[in-house]
Amino acid sequence: MEMDSFRLCYVATATFCTIFLLRSFLTKKRRRLPPGPAFALPFLGHLPFLEKPLHATLARLASRHGPVFSLRLGSRPAVVVTSAELARECFSSDLDATLANRPHFPSVREASFDYKALTLANYGDHWRAARKVTVLQLLSARRVDLMSDSVIARELRAMVRRLARASDGGAAARVELKKRLFDLSHSVLMEALARSRNTYSDDGADMSEEAREMKEVVDAIVPLVGVANLWDYLPVLRWLDWRGVRHQLADAVSRRNAFIFKLIDGERRKLQLEDAAEAEQGMIGVMLTLQKSEPEMYTDTFIAALVANLLGVGTETTSTTTEWAMALLLNHPAVLKKAQAEIDARLGADPGRLLDKTDLPHLPYLHCVITETLRLRPAAPLLLPHEAAADCKLHGYDVAAGTILLVNAHVINRDPATWDPAPDEFRPERFEHGAADGKLMISFGMGRRKCPGESLAMRTMGLVLGTLIQCFDWTRVGDEDVDMDASSGTVMLKTHPLEALCTPRPGLHALLHHI
Repeated sequence: MEMDSFRLCYVATATFCTIFLLRSFLTKKRRRLPPGPAFALPFLGHLPFLEKPLHATLARLASRHGPVFSLRLGSRPAVVVTSAELARECFSSDLDATLANRPHFPSVREASFDYKALTLANYGDHWRAARKVTVLQLLSARRVDLMSDSVIARELRAMVRRLARASDGGAAARVELKKRLFDLSHSVLMEALARSRNTYSDDGADMSEEAREMKEVVDAIVPLVGVANLWDYLPVLRWLDWRGVRHQLADAVSRRNAFIFKLIDGERRKLQLEDAAEAEQGMIGVMLTLQKSEPEMYTDTFIAALVANLLGVGTETTSTTTEWAMALLLNHPAVLKKAQAEIDARLGADPGRLLDKTDLPHLPYLHCVITETLRLRPAAPLLLPHEAAADCKLHGYDVAAGTILLVNAHVINRDPATWDPAPDEFRPERFEHGAADGKLMISFGMGRRKCPGESLAMRTMGLVLGTLIQCFDWTRVGDEDVDMDASSGTVMLKTHPLEALCTPRPGLHALLHHI
């Protein structure tokens, strides 16, 4: 009797396994997957063949396999999109909601408060709440105007003074721009978040103590997370961890969290001591006020995750794009002179003031310079990865739930079909007089997950770049072109931070007396 029961169990198990394997085989055969490289290694998939920078490797694969192709990243299936047509299909249709999730990588969990950061959270109630408070309390048109009139203007004046002091007696001074640009972006966000002003250890400092601390943290975290991190696709590396990645990431995240919770505690004490109007509160103060009525939603962790996201993404991307813009201008002095002449013409009747937000609509060529920079050097050359929440169809191909979607913005922004002539050249004139209207450029993303900070970023970059051009003459250090090599990673950073020579323009010292 026992033997018969054993045989029956064995037959049932074997039958079930056979049916399961047969069904899986037939389902796989019925699926129409995008094309892709034929050879993949067991467990590793195509990971060993993906050289850095990843966006360049994916561009080469697209030239062989077409504008949509498949990869296997360890155990994770992925689909790569490299054309404007397919980007529109992904994010301008019903497909947008299906592809609105984020892949939950182990490294991201460490850095995002268990996937609660706005840019890394899955599409759902938590994401909607975080986006709502961000858009209404930090990035609304009214808030951006207030920041332009007060915070950005004040920080720009401070940066101009520090640069002028660096130019002893009006001589050309060699400066590293990235630190100063990061400092300004950080200052703007700190004021918006916590009404906190940066402090400097000395007048000649190129960064405040707070900005230096945050930049060290950002520089430590960014290379350890993201789509190009092997650790995320091969769990065994997480446990072997021979390079100490887990320890490095945990240390950087711990330092960042201590900084953020100190901000939150400081804002909580301010609220206890003063009954500030909502308009006068920083974003943290607004969320702490909301916490009183909705404590289950606006927890300290919710607030910290959003603050970490804004400080990490907002400072690095804006300062990096402005740095790329200055590098491109230094390599194209005629474009720099044209932008400078436009600003001089606008302010010619009132040379005793700095450029402000009211001038930006009257500086179309400056806007063209920034837009062309974003086209050629998008801060995120691969948009933050998406993940399919359910089985779906893309361009007639089957995409299974859980598939990672990578969108190569770097390639789309240089597509010859859209951007000829000379799609790889820096030509701001291609945007003049509406010549590029209707052409897709996705430097800020698309659809539901599009970056909500575009308006603030464009305003900040316009004011910063315009002020630098208005107040100083800029030249390269030496006769060689500025090195335009980019590092690999989630954010397209310059491999070598930009150094340039700045000379105060005539009338700057008189202008400084007025500001």
